[in-house]
Amino acid sequence: MIPVRCLSCGKVVSAYFEEYQKRTEEGEDPKKVLDELGISRYCCRRMFIAHVEVW
Repeated sequence: MIPVRCLSCGKVVSAYFEEYQKRTEEGEDPKKVLDELGISRYCCRRMFIAHVEVW
């Protein structure tokens, strides 16, 4: 599970994770997806790129 908020700045990031995951699994570039979702801060981008499913 991805945290609800960014650990550094507090922005809500969990609302965008399913869309990000779906689009990257389809082969889209992660940078392009994050740009289109409006995730611009490097601390928030790290939350998506470095996330590993624990299940």
